[in-house]
Amino acid sequence: MDMTNWMATAVPIITAVGLKIVGAILLYMVGRWLISFAVNVLSKVLTARNFDPTLQRYIANILGVVLNIVLVVAILGYFGVETTSFAALLAGVGLAIGAAWSGLLGNFAAGAFLIIFRPYKVGDYVVAGGVEGSVTEIGLFNTTITSPDNVQTIVGNAKVSGDTIKNYSSHSYRRVDRTAQLAFGVDPLDAIARLKPALAAIPNVVAEPAPDVEIVDFNERGTVLVVRPYCHTSHYWQVYFDTNKLIAATFGAAGFPPPFTVERDQVMIMDAPARTTKRAPKAD
Repeated sequence: MDMTNWMATAVPIITAVGLKIVGAILLYMVGRWLISFAVNVLSKVLTARNFDPTLQRYIANILGVVLNIVLVVAILGYFGVETTSFAALLAGVGLAIGAAWSGLLGNFAAGAFLIIFRPYKVGDYVVAGGVEGSVTEIGLFNTTITSPDNVQTIVGNAKVSGDTIKNYSSHSYRRVDRTAQLAFGVDPLDAIARLKPALAAIPNVVAEPAPDVEIVDFNERGTVLVVRPYCHTSHYWQVYFDTNKLIAATFGAAGFPPPFTVERDQVMIMDAPARTTKRAPKAD
C-alpha cells in the first residue's frame, strides 16, 4: 500500500478518533460543570432550610460521588463500551471493597446516623466512644474530640454510635459536686449558713437552681457536707476550683478546727507527755 492510499485510509479514522476524544473532553467538562452546579444548588437549598453545616457537606459529597460515577459511565458509553458489563464490574468491585473495608463502611453508615439524629454537635462537651472532651469535628467516618488537657482524639463513628453517649452541653447548666469535711464539735448548720451565700457569689454560678449545701454523711472525722453549685458546662472547671478555694477560705475564716479521727487524737494525747509511754493494746 503506497503512502497515498495509507493516508486516504488513516485520515478518516484519525479524524473520527480525534472527534471522539474531543467530544469526550467536552462531555467531561460539561458534565463536571453540571455536577458542580448541582452540588452548589443543593448546598444553597440546604443552607436556606437551615440544615446543619456538617450535614450539608455530607449530602453534597454523596451527590458529587454519585454524579461523577454517572459521568464516567456516560463517557464510556460514548466510546462504545458496554456499560451493562461495566456496571456489573463496578458492583463486583464495590462488593469486594465493601468486604475489605467493612469497618470503614460501618463508620460511614454510623456517621450518617450521627449527623441525621444529632446526639451531639460541634462544640458540645461529651463522653463518646470512651473519650471525654469537646467535639471539634464530625466527619464522614470519624469524630474528633479535644480533651480538657488539649489532646486531640479521633474516634470511629461506629464505636461512638455503638457506645453510651453523654452530652454535658444538652442542658443550660450542670451540677458541680464537691464535699466538705467538718471536725467533731463544728456546728454543720453554721457551716451551711456560711457556705450558701458565698457559693452564690462565685462568678458564673447560676441563680436558678440555687447552690445546694446539705449534710450528706457522718464518719470518724465528723460531719460531711455536700456542696453543689450549678453552672454552664463551659464554666465547669472554673466553678469547680473556685468552690474548693471557697470551702477552704470560709472554714479558715470561721476558725473551724481541722478534722481528724478520734483514734489519732487519743494517740496524740497519750504520746504527748513522754515519748517513752507505750500505746495501750486494743481490747479484742
